[in-house]
Order: sequence, then C-alpha cells, then structure tokens
Amino acid sequence: MNEYLLAVLLFGSAFGLLISGIPIWAGLAGISVLAILIFSPNLMQTLPFTLYGSMDNFALLAIPLFILLSAPIAESQASKDLYETLHKWLHKVPGGIGIANMIGCGIFAALCGSSPATAAAIGGIGIPEMRRRGYSPALATGLIAHGGTFGILIPPSVTMILYGVATETSIGKCFIAGVIPGILLVLLSCIWVGAVFLYRKFHPAKRGSLYYIDAAYQNDRETFFWRERFSSLVKVLPFVLIIFGIMGSLYGGWATPSEAGGLGAVLSLICVMIIYRVYRPAQLWNIFIKALNESTMILMIMAAALIFAWVSSDLYATQTLGELILKLPLGKWGIIFFINIFLLILGCFIPPAAVILMVAPLLLPIIQGLGFDPVWFSVIMTVNLEIGLVTPPVGLNLYVVKSIAPDIPMSKVLLGAAPFVLIDCLLIVFLCIWPQLALWLPNKMIG
Repeated sequence: MNEYLLAVLLFGSAFGLLISGIPIWAGLAGISVLAILIFSPNLMQTLPFTLYGSMDNFALLAIPLFILLSAPIAESQASKDLYETLHKWLHKVPGGIGIANMIGCGIFAALCGSSPATAAAIGGIGIPEMRRRGYSPALATGLIAHGGTFGILIPPSVTMILYGVATETSIGKCFIAGVIPGILLVLLSCIWVGAVFLYRKFHPAKRGSLYYIDAAYQNDRETFFWRERFSSLVKVLPFVLIIFGIMGSLYGGWATPSEAGGLGAVLSLICVMIIYRVYRPAQLWNIFIKALNESTMILMIMAAALIFAWVSSDLYATQTLGELILKLPLGKWGIIFFINIFLLILGCFIPPAAVILMVAPLLLPIIQGLGFDPVWFSVIMTVNLEIGLVTPPVGLNLYVVKSIAPDIPMSKVLLGAAPFVLIDCLLIVFLCIWPQLALWLPNKMIG
C-alpha cells in the first residue's frame, strides 16, 4: 500500500473513532492493534514489551502526584475562600467582580491543573454572583468558560507533562514556559472585562443585550476594612505558597517535577486537613478515589497513545506525513499557521490530552526541522487547545458552565466566550512575534 495512503488511513481512522464517542484509550488501542494485525502481524509478539517499556518512565509519576495535589483542594472550600478574598481586594476596581473571577480562575488553575474543575469550582460561585450584580448571562458564562481553560496552561499542568513525555522534552522547562504567557493571558482577559465595564458605564445598553453590564451598580455599597482583607488571606495563602514553592524548586533545579509534585501533594493534604478539617476517613477516601480514578484514566490514554505512536512510526506513517507537511510551499510561518489550524480543528472534536498524545510526536520532527524550539511549541499548542475547550461540539467547559446555569441558552454561552477566543489567538500571535515570552524563563533555569 502507498505510504501516503497508509498514513491517511491510519490517522483518519483514529480521528473517526475518537469523535464517535468511544473511550479515547479504546479507540487508540483498537486502531493500533487492528493496524498491527493487518499490516505487520509480527509486531504482536513485541507489543507487551513495548507497552511496558513506554510506561516504565519516572516522568509519568508526576501525573498522579499532581492530580493528588489538586484533589484535596477541589474537595475543600478553597475555591469559595479564594473567590471571597479576591472580591474583598478588587471590589473597588471597575469590573472588579468579573476581574476577581478571572484572577480566581488563574490562581485555582495553578492549584488544580484541570480546566473543567476550575470552571466548575469558580463558576459555581462566580456566575450567580455576576448575574446578581448586573452582568449579562452571556458575559458571565463566557468569562468562566474561558477562565477555566487556564488550567492547562498555567503550571503545574497535566497536559504539559503529557507533552513532555510524548516528545521527550523537559517537563520542568514546559512548566516554566507557561508562566509568562499564562500571566499575560489572565492580564489581557482582565483588561477586556474592565474595558467592557467602562464602555457600558458611558454607553449603557438595555438589559438583555449580549454584553450588558449594569455599570450603575455601585460596588462601593460594600465596604471591607483592611483587617477583613488581610484576614481573608489566611486560608488562601498556604496553597498559593505551595505553588510558588513548586515553581521555585523547578526553576532552581532543586527538584524534578515528580519530586515537586510528591511534596506538593503531601503539603496540600496537610493544609486541607488543618484549615478545612478534612480528616474523616470518608472524606479522605473520596479524595484518594477521585485522584485514583483521574490518574488511571489519563495513564490508560497515555498507554494507548504510546502504542499508537509506536505503530505509526513502525509503519512509517508519522515520517510520511511529516515529510509531506515540510514539502508544502508555504514557508516556515505558513506551515506554523497550517499546524495551528489543524490543531484548532482537532481541538474542536478531541480533548487536549488525546490531541497532544496523538499528534505531538508527529509534529515534533516538523517543528525541529523548521528550526523552532519544542518548549516554545508546547505553549503554542496548549494555548491553541484552550480554544477547543470553549468551541463546539466537544467544548468541555461550555457544558460545565451550562450545567451551572441551565437557564442560559448554549448560543449565549458561545457568544460570551467568543471575544476570549480572539484573546487566545492574539496570544498565539504574540508568542510567534516574541518567542522569548515563552523561552526567557526556561533559558534562565538552573539544572
């Protein structure tokens, strides 16, 4: 069979299975085994050894450890305390409650590392509050859907771990590369919310319009004393310090991601037990079971994706598609644009973890062949896949916020998230123009 036809058949079949709704691990493993039986039956003898060898990787230990770090926080009242703390500090700022939700998503994303969990935790508190204070349903839900996507960019990020393992790139550098783009994304989003608030203050819109904000609502009706503001930090600060400690240890070269994740998980559990009195056996059991279920799911996807990558490489499908893309008469930036469109389409149908595991090994030789840094591309790819979380038909965060506010039509949620999609695209442009936004900190790392 022609190599190009074989490559299209293999990747096309995998894509078709994944969008059919079948579990991701089953789709990737199934198409891999079928390809082996049809095209290379002798590989079946080495399949168990290849699977074991690919999963026998110390870097993979970081996945369950960072999930265990986030599980106690997700089970506690940390998100509520974080939201209330930010509101007390930002209620005087124009659009302060919207900005508080956006920053809350950014901080909780760093604590949790999961986009749907971030949208659910902050949105469950923030969406009703924003609507009560005059924010249009579209803006309130779109803001939270977008804010939840920070979970896969702001470190520690499970998707960055998957990218690092799939492409054999430094996970620590991928983590650190997401810091400045993550902060910039939160800042741009906050600027948009503040700009909409100020615009509506001088150009009021009728209640019920798409981006309506009741700017006449006076935030200064609420008064918080400095003592209340500082006392609100007591419950939140320990968790923020854990994240700074993890990032500092990785940046300074004092610990591997797995070691930092293990220590962070222990400290997170201790803080939740002390601050929120989560120490009963039933409560701890829920935390460990949740972490175990999520870790098992991700690692099963990882195992199936590694088998798929191995089969694709053995059948020369990966190399063939890579050569085909490199031969496109588009120039290196044209190819990067083409790759971003390709990722955007995939992200609309397939969750980020599956896209990274299936496509990153294919794209890595192309990126390196064009002279780009794989660490830089990890940020580009992650920001691109953030868009998939707020675009139909599989945009996970859309369904999360829809479950929080079931009375709001999905069309309004989509329109509310649309300006933030443009902000994501703007960040990708910034990263292409100024790659040092992603590379400056990793290049300064020690060890």
